[in-house]
Amino acid sequence: MFLVTAAVLVIVAVIAISAVGLQKKIDAYDARIRELQAEIQKEEERAQKLEEFRKYTQTKGYVEEVAQEKLGLVYEGEIIFKQE
Repeated sequence: MFLVTAAVLVIVAVIAISAVGLQKKIDAYDARIRELQAEIQKEEERAQKLEEFRKYTQTKGYVEEVAQEKLGLVYEGEIIFKQE
């Protein structure tokens, strides 16, 4: 009877130790899930900003801005003053 009780206690102890280890893994996985969800949210916001920029680049205002800044083009009769 003593041996059976000792065997049962050993099995319970092993199961308890395993449960603690599994709980630590679960906690680590939960933390990783939260990190990945935050990263997904960040990337979705970035994708939205890129989409807005893509739409902006297809406007006449963007084309005019690039032409003025990078190519130095101006409208006919427009005078540009540069600060020295």
